[in-house]
Amino acid sequence: MSRLNTKMRKIDLCLSSEGAEVILATSSDEKHPPENIIDGNPETFWTTTGMFPQEFIICFHKHIKIEKLLIQSYLDLVHTEGQLQNEEVVARDGYATYLRFIILSAFDHFASVHSISVEGIAVSSLS
Repeated sequence: MSRLNTKMRKIDLCLSSEGAEVILATSSDEKHPPENIIDGNPETFWTTTGMFPQEFIICFHKHIKIEKLLIQSYLDLVHTEGQLQNEEVVARDGYATYLRFIILSAFDHFASVHSISVEGIAVSSLS
């Protein structure tokens, strides 16, 4: 495989192992910190500590082209006991260095975000 093809492979860019970092979260619980959103572990999650709105920002530390975004959470205004809500967004020519998520409300006083996945390619580094 050529060097160019290696750089252009589609991967989940929203993992801490790929250099992503949660640089801001409006709430933090020591058992469920915001870093859990990007740790790649399906058993961990970030939970809000009540009150809305809540937000978090993910930094990629590189310029990326986003093709698809998948959000797994318990946020919906419709109660779905024991089922993660999956929201998929297909991006057309979406480029980013940061993603900001704002949770305006949820079914309960608390919400949890289990993972954010970003399928895409790294376009350039920031350095």
